[in-house]
Amino acid sequence: MERLRSPLRGPAGRVLLAAALVVSAATPAVLATVPATPARAAVTLNDSEVTANLWEWNWPSVAAACTNHLGPAGYGAVQVAPPQESVSLPNSSDGVHPWYEVYQPVSYKLESRFGNRQQFAAMVNACHAAGVRVYVDAVVNHMAGTNNPAGSVGYAGTQFSGYSYPAVPYGNGDFHRPGDNCPTNGTINDWNNEAQVTSCELLSLSDLYTEKESVRNKIAAYLNDLIGLGVDGFRVDAVKHVRKDDFAAILGKLDNTVAENRRPYVAQEIFDGASNDALKARAFIGNGDVLDFAYAKGIRSAFQGSISALANIPSWNLDAPSANVFAMVTNHDLERDGVVLSYKNGTDYVLANYFALAYPHGKPSVYDSFSWTNRNQSPPHNGNGYVTDTVCGSAWNCLSQTTGIKGMVGWANAARSVKTVSDFTTVNNNVIGFHRGDRAWIGINDSGTATSAQFVTSLADGEYCDVISGGVGGSGCTGARVTVSGGRATVNIPANNAVAIHVNARPTPGVTVNTTFTATASLGAGQTLHLVGNAAALGGGNAANSVALTGSGSTWTTTVALPAGTAISYRYLVKNGSTVVGQEATDRGFTTPASGTATRTDTYVPGPVGDTVEATFTVTASTTAGQGVYLVGSVPAFGSWAPASAVQLTAQGGVFRGVVQLPKSSTVEYKFLKKTTSGTVTWESGANRSLSTPAGGSVTVTETFRGDTGTSTVAASFQATATTAWGQNVYVVGNVAALGSWNPANAVPLSSAAYPVWGATVNLPPNTAVEYKYLKKNADGTVTWEGGGNRSFSTSSGGTVTRTDTWR
Repeated sequence: MERLRSPLRGPAGRVLLAAALVVSAATPAVLATVPATPARAAVTLNDSEVTANLWEWNWPSVAAACTNHLGPAGYGAVQVAPPQESVSLPNSSDGVHPWYEVYQPVSYKLESRFGNRQQFAAMVNACHAAGVRVYVDAVVNHMAGTNNPAGSVGYAGTQFSGYSYPAVPYGNGDFHRPGDNCPTNGTINDWNNEAQVTSCELLSLSDLYTEKESVRNKIAAYLNDLIGLGVDGFRVDAVKHVRKDDFAAILGKLDNTVAENRRPYVAQEIFDGASNDALKARAFIGNGDVLDFAYAKGIRSAFQGSISALANIPSWNLDAPSANVFAMVTNHDLERDGVVLSYKNGTDYVLANYFALAYPHGKPSVYDSFSWTNRNQSPPHNGNGYVTDTVCGSAWNCLSQTTGIKGMVGWANAARSVKTVSDFTTVNNNVIGFHRGDRAWIGINDSGTATSAQFVTSLADGEYCDVISGGVGGSGCTGARVTVSGGRATVNIPANNAVAIHVNARPTPGVTVNTTFTATASLGAGQTLHLVGNAAALGGGNAANSVALTGSGSTWTTTVALPAGTAISYRYLVKNGSTVVGQEATDRGFTTPASGTATRTDTYVPGPVGDTVEATFTVTASTTAGQGVYLVGSVPAFGSWAPASAVQLTAQGGVFRGVVQLPKSSTVEYKFLKKTTSGTVTWESGANRSLSTPAGGSVTVTETFRGDTGTSTVAASFQATATTAWGQNVYVVGNVAALGSWNPANAVPLSSAAYPVWGATVNLPPNTAVEYKYLKKNADGTVTWEGGGNRSFSTSSGGTVTRTDTWR
């Protein structure tokens, strides 16, 4: 419920809590200013209930995600941010262009910080071409805040005032006002009073008079404009602030969708916490599905406690029946409130998403957005507030594009017809497994130790591909395999990971052809000839998994079993030990016969000598499950300092190695970093490293990941003067793990022994920039943040530090 969210700073900040996603309308005159691009539908849209919520991604980035990831993975829909023109707040008290400005409409023009009308239409068409529906985050409960600074305009330059929006047009009589349906002075004083909740202003947002037919018509016109461009449904935020019959009347005016000629999908956000049954989610299911807050909060509780509790979901007091639920692990409001899991929770968050895709409660969604340290922070944008393209990595989270999540989308699709869980097995408090009929099985290990156990899968006997670590590739599996015998499987589930199999992810036992490769190559001492290609038996294109040939003089040979009737591309490369020192510049190709044997006779052709030298990097580093070591730096070969383009190093025990071609006679800067499968990045400490490359030959670099070798910490004493009410306690929370990574649930409690001074000592990492704030928690768990910006300091290389503060 909005009143329980953390306090926000300033009038514009308070509007954040009123982000109401319902519907809006534009007059024919407005809609006619830019001709609508005709919608284009795919021949068939994906048969899936899974939605990727790409919150506040711009339209070209959503289009690319649909084409490259969501469509091929089998997602049924993508949810996008509000597309209408909103207020632009370049100098708000909550910072430059806070994220919530898009929930303050000033017109229904499709000119937003995410792109223009043409880009929106192109995005819809691209997603449909990939088989993905488009659900829009639509705002119709209100327009912009009545308390915005004078002279504020929209992203298309539209002018407006508190109760005047000429671009729609809306005038004074189109809004609820004190004494005109609102029984208070304009604000909501009793959150269980239906008349106040539906007819008074939600935190100074000008509340639309949805009882009026003219207002309903304009809202419906806006939604029908979107439907005409191909939109397939709407996610409706804060819909409890619109009377149910008003919203039903609006829905009744909507056209069928273009792609499938069906009623638009509707998912309604009914913020929890009301004691009045008329304001609870179950009361709204007559108008569409509802978001299930209790489910998301229950998942968080299990993954931060004992996941064995997930066996009890049928007895949980959830917001609505499964058939009426749009399920989520998090969304943009809840991740900032700290009441659910988010990307800041690492593997707990990833595993919770695997679980939500596997468990048959509601229509599952996967949330991706930008990283943040301040709850009002803007997504990455240019100087005018327009959101820049999504680049997966440190600034943007792209869980929906990871191998495991995409594999679980296929799992959810395969299991969709079975609405129950069977043989829920609890190996221990944090290792579970279950199956959905004879369609799919999953095992989840939320502990720091790998676990082996036998599980009932009810799948047909045979081999299956684990869709978390890989999937089906060619005739085999690109990741781990699971063998089912007698409907059971003994599975080793890695620490903080999962294993999942389903009926549509089985290696195809095909005919193979023994292919003999013979190549002529004159190599230097210690060098060997290898073969790498597109088939799994040829290393799957990975030089680290190349096939070694046996040499006799200048003749090298090997025999490999390749899939029959398959187009094969390959090349030869030269290694000295495990290091690639040369390779052919182009691939060779042929197609294996349907049966029998094949022979390839070649002469090794070294690649051209270029303006680079070969640099071999070896770093010693300790990692956790699902974490890899990467190299990033100042030149394109190092990814130009972009973690998303960093060079992954190959793990060999606690040592990680990689070979990179670098410019000759140059000085390059670089660092090592660690990255998890969910995209969380950890940089090594210290300054940039530097390397001067020679004029020819090669260079070898051997390092140790900084931050792993030392165990020293800085003892930080936090002393805060704060007065509290009975039952309140004071906590400190911040940007490092020791301070809870900005999650209030993991905040560090302070002692009241010297009240009103609250204190605690926390061991912090050395040489680290630390940001923090104090918060108060009530006995019922509600959180109050102190005001002002984040506090900050930097730790030294060791010793102690004291922070003496007063609650703001």
